[in-house]
Formats: sequence, structure tokens, C-alpha cells
Amino acid sequence: MILREATTADIPQLQIIRHSVKENILSDPALVTDELCALYLTERGKGWVCEVDGQVVGFSIIDLQEHNVWALFMLPEFEGQGIGKQLHRIMLDWYFRQTKEPIWLGTDPGTRAEAFYRRQGWRQTGIHGGSEIKFEMRYEDWQVKPKR
Repeated sequence: MILREATTADIPQLQIIRHSVKENILSDPALVTDELCALYLTERGKGWVCEVDGQVVGFSIIDLQEHNVWALFMLPEFEGQGIGKQLHRIMLDWYFRQTKEPIWLGTDPGTRAEAFYRRQGWRQTGIHGGSEIKFEMRYEDWQVKPKR
């Protein structure tokens, strides 16, 4: 298993992963274009991938402009192996080296993602987009959290 910074060359595989998820499915997949992914990877923030046997199986992307987690997704067959937790740690460590601003994310209620973020110490702060749970992580909370 290799964790590394994502590049624009990874975008086709990121799209495959994003469209393969069983939860937090895009309402309109056409809205997440390759160009938009490139913008988040190169100008708005940064991303990371996990490779297993040369295949990208998971990825995460941070948006520094809006201070949010833009993406954290795995191929379904690679869930539950600790890869998401490692991508999560890498992206938040990097984010909080760039800024002390709180970071937020939205996810569907009743999903594995909701349970995952709660276990990682995110605090529910409200509703986002009408139906998603909005979570927040503060610098202080991340710094004192044991790196599980």
C-alpha cells in the first residue's frame, strides 16, 4: 500500500472511485467534472491517493478556499481496511499545517461515513445542503486527538 499526493493524472481513477460508492452518491454525477477535480487538486487545495498493487483504491481532497473536505472516498471492496483513516490523517495534518481555521464537511445521515467522522472526533454543527449532517474539526481538537 502506497499513500501519495494526488496528481491530475489520477483524475480518471478518482472519477471511477467516486462513481462506485454505495453511500453519499452524487445526485448529478455530471457536475463533478475532470476540470473541477483538477481545480481542487492544483489551485483550491490538495489531494492524496492510496494505491494497492498499482491501483488507486481511495482518495481524499481538501479545499483550502472553503475550508472543507471536498472528498474522501474508497472503492467499496477496500472499505474497512484502515485506508480511509490514513488518508484522513494525512489530509488533516496537512490542512492544519496550512491554517488554524476550522474545517467542515457534509455527509448523509445514517451512513458509514457519518459513523467514521464521529469516531475521528468531528463535531456535528448542523445541517448542510438541506439534508446532510455538517461536521466541524477545530485545530485544537485535532492537535490533542490521539492519532488512531
